[in-house]
Amino acid sequence: MAKSGSSKRWLQRHVSDPYVRGAQQQGYRSRAAYKLIEIDAKDRLLAPGQVVVDLGAAPGSWAQVIAGRVQPGGRVIAVDLLDLEPIPGVEFVRGDFRQAEVLARIEGLLQESKVDLVVSDLAPNLTGVAASDQSRSLLLCELVLEFARLRLKPRGALLVKVFQGAGYIEFLAEMRRVFGSVVSRKPKASRGESAEMYLLGKGIKAQDSGFRIQDSGGRRVED
Repeated sequence: MAKSGSSKRWLQRHVSDPYVRGAQQQGYRSRAAYKLIEIDAKDRLLAPGQVVVDLGAAPGSWAQVIAGRVQPGGRVIAVDLLDLEPIPGVEFVRGDFRQAEVLARIEGLLQESKVDLVVSDLAPNLTGVAASDQSRSLLLCELVLEFARLRLKPRGALLVKVFQGAGYIEFLAEMRRVFGSVVSRKPKASRGESAEMYLLGKGIKAQDSGFRIQDSGGRRVED
């Protein structure tokens, strides 16, 4: 069957994308690796010896970057609903991090130790209904924030993808209630037309955010 005009345009853009070509040449699993690389270059998130949890890790490009930068002595725990091809230095938990069983497996790996950094490039399965997709995306962000709040070291950090739209300002305010410092980042590798933004929070404040983990459908998608 012949490709549609939109499919041809997407393929042409994909093939000509310098980040796609770079990922292929450098062995990264997706162009998303360069988003984290750029943010890390600016904010110095990653260092040897850190314990990092990557929520929504598949296909694994962020985990690849992290694993290469936390050694010697570091650990990377990657979590996703989808299978993840093995990555040296990465411990993988398959499942939904919002479910008690999966949380227990993560806790078993951590063995009560606190985490230096939580990263999340999660987004829900898109329905095409903008209001619904935005609402579900923000719910995921809130749950990631709750996960991080409970498990980060006092000086730990959270990097989370958020889509700008309804509820974004309220979520930003909640991040500021939880962290002493919050900044936004829009890396060059993020497509210009995308509404995605990355929020980086550092330094947990000594207070309860009020969030509670709950179960609902969703997984990460590559942007």
